[in-house]
Amino acid sequence: MRCLIIGFVYLLAAWPAWMGPGLLRAQEKLSVLPAAEEPEPRKMLYRYLLAQAQKQFDARRAAIATLKTPADIQKRQQQIKTRFLEALGGFPERTPLHARTVGTQQRDGYRIEKVIFESRPQHHVTATLYLPDGTPPFPGVLMPIGHSPNGKAAETTQRGAILLARNGLAALAYDPIGQGERWQLLDRQGKPTLGNSTTEHTLAGIGALLNGQNTATYRIWDGIRSLDYLTSRPEIDPQRIGCTGCSGGGTLTSYLMALDDRITVAAPSCYLTSLERLFATIGPQDAEQNITGQVAFGMDHADYITLHAPRPTLICAATHDFFDIQGTWTTFREAKRIYGLLGHSERMDLVEADSGHGFSRPHREAMVRWMRRWLLGKDDAPVESDFPIAADADLQCTRSGQVLEEFKGKSVFTLNAEKAQELATQRNTAPSALAQPPDRAPTAELLKNVARLIAVPLPVSAAKRKDLGSLQRAGYRIDKVMFTTEPGITVPGLLCVTRPESSKGGPRPLVLYFQDKGMAADAGPGGALEKLVQSGQRVLALDLRGFGETAPGTPAAGRPNYLGVDFKEAFLGLHLDRPLLGQRVQDILSIVETLAADTPEGFHVLAHGKTGPIALHAAALDRRIQQLTLEQALVSWSNVVHTPISHDQLASVVPGVLKSYDLPELAATLAPRPLTIRRSVDAAGQPLTPAGLESVYAPVRSAYHRLQADGHLVLETGASAAER
Repeated sequence: MRCLIIGFVYLLAAWPAWMGPGLLRAQEKLSVLPAAEEPEPRKMLYRYLLAQAQKQFDARRAAIATLKTPADIQKRQQQIKTRFLEALGGFPERTPLHARTVGTQQRDGYRIEKVIFESRPQHHVTATLYLPDGTPPFPGVLMPIGHSPNGKAAETTQRGAILLARNGLAALAYDPIGQGERWQLLDRQGKPTLGNSTTEHTLAGIGALLNGQNTATYRIWDGIRSLDYLTSRPEIDPQRIGCTGCSGGGTLTSYLMALDDRITVAAPSCYLTSLERLFATIGPQDAEQNITGQVAFGMDHADYITLHAPRPTLICAATHDFFDIQGTWTTFREAKRIYGLLGHSERMDLVEADSGHGFSRPHREAMVRWMRRWLLGKDDAPVESDFPIAADADLQCTRSGQVLEEFKGKSVFTLNAEKAQELATQRNTAPSALAQPPDRAPTAELLKNVARLIAVPLPVSAAKRKDLGSLQRAGYRIDKVMFTTEPGITVPGLLCVTRPESSKGGPRPLVLYFQDKGMAADAGPGGALEKLVQSGQRVLALDLRGFGETAPGTPAAGRPNYLGVDFKEAFLGLHLDRPLLGQRVQDILSIVETLAADTPEGFHVLAHGKTGPIALHAAALDRRIQQLTLEQALVSWSNVVHTPISHDQLASVVPGVLKSYDLPELAATLAPRPLTIRRSVDAAGQPLTPAGLESVYAPVRSAYHRLQADGHLVLETGASAAER
């Protein structure tokens, strides 16, 4: 028996050396952060951003409390409107509408005209105009549409328009992009590729943001041009114009009533709440509902009403809406006070229906009564009868059912690509602050410009480090560490430490290893981290905020990951004027600052996938990063704009960055430091050909060549180091 015990003890002691990692792997726990503690790691980033937003909400509340006079309100109106327009990136010049009526239908008490016009050259809008029987001119009501796939043909839209027409008001309902006859992505059969309007809106928004615009820029301009068409009609009195819409149409009603003074009366439905309550409940929604820097410059939902004041506004709210009713009443109270200070409290009102989200009958009736009161001077109470509505096909303006199929015009994705090309030309002909002679190190001015665009405050403060135990492996040890890079943000890490006698070739830079799938993905026995350690390198693998252990979720298996599991966090960052990419760069720089004193050899950053653009920025901003290796990283932001169906690119967006630089231009500033770019991918995650990679990175090769550092630049499309 004694021999058996001694033999068993010997077996346990010798296990790693001769049995391999198989059973040992099951005993290892590579996670660093305790999941049971609050905040739960997957909620960390959202809670942090929510806390940052709350500071802005509190500051805004204090600013609103100081408004005491009409002059105070007028000053705020001017300031907020200016910032709103700047955030949208401005609008194009007005061009001919080329409007035409393609069909007419006479109905009971009104007629419908089917119309097509161009809000931009070769960018077509389909709409239905409801004209009352009787003697014109009539008041006109613009009806932006919610996120119904069939757009202007949606039942609630038809019922609202018919109710208006039967009560003496004309109505123009138009298809938004990504709905009805205006889907912007069609398959070979001319049918919608995605079939989801919010996804299409947000994919369009990714490219627009990189150009310094927004999906809302396109949507608002369509609304403005629709007003141009409506007011051009001889049957319409241009001095009596209203606007109403539900959900996404409520969003556009809010934007348009804030920006277009022709709208004298407004009734947004099932949208207005407060950003404070929106973020605390369902979180940010699709791209057009997220304006860059909105929270940072202090614009909330109530400001749309303030910008419309003192013109009449009716909020149509639903008790059981997913747009929080508590926030709606908070916004109403603020707006009512503003209208009171302007001497017109009677022009601000709210109706709450005991219903869920949607343009319900109580909303439609309240809207029509509101429009009749202020546009016709008739304070009565029309009710909606059970009248018939048209079939979708009867309201179709095109033969094919889609404007892009019919007219082969320009989609918003085409317009995004044209804008990106225009910005690239401007960068080449009038170099930005990023451009400089290639034989000089990056200047302070250059670094300041990059840091400003990604919102990284330089110098970055050192992170606080905490050690949390170790794991033993054959020939090396894994230390669990975590870094607090700023209050509320914890970055977990796995530090792989070799025995001194195992080190090969003398001191080397510390490898900082980033993997968008999380550090644990490559940390198992036989994985990429172990191979690096076995080659004699010291490695610190890290999960930047929102990756790995703190990722908000995991992609659904078998489904495209168009927007990323961190899309809500990305939108919150954009609201705060702190792009998620910049926040993650700050994590790297903060950790480098902490480790630099004990790392005289400097750092080699090795980044995979989505972490590539982050690491590239960190290396550009900190020369203590002596070497950079990118594996399967995005080739360029221009490629994102030129790829309509991109995958998981929202969190890498820096608004307006293409006005200043693209990723290859940033990579050129690393010369002559060693830079390896291996297996670059496009915005859909597909690998580039060698010729494609060389074409995009030709300026980088030129920069290295002029510094006689050709050997320090490696461009490869083959297998990774870990796979070879």
